[in-house]
Amino acid sequence: MGGMDPTATPSGAALPQPLADLLRGARRGVLATLKRDGRPQLSTVSYAVDPQSMLVRISTRSPLAKTANLRRDPRLSLHASSADGWSYVVAEGRAQLGVVARDPHDATVEELVDHYRTLSGEHPDWDEFRQAMVDEERLVLSFVPDRLYGLAR
Repeated sequence: MGGMDPTATPSGAALPQPLADLLRGARRGVLATLKRDGRPQLSTVSYAVDPQSMLVRISTRSPLAKTANLRRDPRLSLHASSADGWSYVVAEGRAQLGVVARDPHDATVEELVDHYRTLSGEHPDWDEFRQAMVDEERLVLSFVPDRLYGLAR
């Protein structure tokens, strides 16, 4: 095998189904971005995956380190694991950073509402949620994995 991970996805190839299924089902993971000095910056995140397009969406805030890192270098990795921790998947890709929420009814907030519903269902107070998205300078980080590797048992 020469050090190659047998479950890795070569760039441009179809994503392996067991790993894609694990990524779709986990919903929480660790996002790795690159600091200015090249070391990884790790953040625990909640995420949602579109089952057809494999688009991964993460709600984040504009002033955070991960957002600044991705503005400078869009490369990222997202690690997710099964409940028992023995199966895992790493999704690699390039981040697309959406526009920062500026108004409770702008397109960014609408996307954040959709994202919340996907992850958690209905919010008890949507007006409060919408204003919080603006106050917290939220945006959507998204990517389609160009490579998956890991172990699905």
